[in-house]
Amino acid sequence: MSLSHDDIPRNGWTAVPVDASVLLKGKAYLHEPKPVRVEDIKFPSDDAVVSKVYAYAKERLSRQTFNHSMRVFYYGMAIVNQQFPEHASTFSPSTYALSCLLHDIGATDENIAATHMSFEFYGGIIALNLLTDLGAPRDQAEAVCETIIRHQDLGTVGNITFLGQVIQLATIYDNVTDHPDIPDYKDLLAERTRDDVNAKFPREGWLGCFASIIRKETGLKPWCHTTHIHDFDKLVEGNKVMRKYE
Repeated sequence: MSLSHDDIPRNGWTAVPVDASVLLKGKAYLHEPKPVRVEDIKFPSDDAVVSKVYAYAKERLSRQTFNHSMRVFYYGMAIVNQQFPEHASTFSPSTYALSCLLHDIGATDENIAATHMSFEFYGGIIALNLLTDLGAPRDQAEAVCETIIRHQDLGTVGNITFLGQVIQLATIYDNVTDHPDIPDYKDLLAERTRDDVNAKFPREGWLGCFASIIRKETGLKPWCHTTHIHDFDKLVEGNKVMRKYE
């Protein structure tokens, strides 16, 4: 496979600090967030691979997990457009959408029970094989795979792809809405943005649902990568910002 220079920004391979507080300079945001509605952000449903993966994810994920995945897409695109405009013009919404739709595919009941691997790692492999079979460009499939594998790989040392950092920022926002090193993390997005995304993709008890998934995996696989986040289930259940939408 020959690598294209254009694939680096398009598929989010640009290296950025894994420490989100460094990227955001220790603040909740770099640019004051403006309210944005779901209808203002185009979901790339005209992309044939995205359309097929959308149907695949909707069939296999629980309703709560699917809606979480869609919220992560809209949160992440708003974050890219508002906080990192230097990336917005080249960043592929399709590659990000595929990452969002598949980032929790390894956490279904069937897939958790199918392997001793941590759900993100197994999910990355599933995504790589699925996207390859659907005819996605190899570089895009690999970008999605790496992003899924590292979407819970929070830390302060080293780098991560821009795509991986965006999905981390968005998943943390939806699941915990807090960050140990970033004050007022809830302000990364405008409250009206949060209101609209949650209205369009209802949570239906997502916090309790996800906390149960965390406990199920860590109970079955006490070595799993999810244990990297201390008391993750309690952090999720303690999310005060999202509780009113539950």
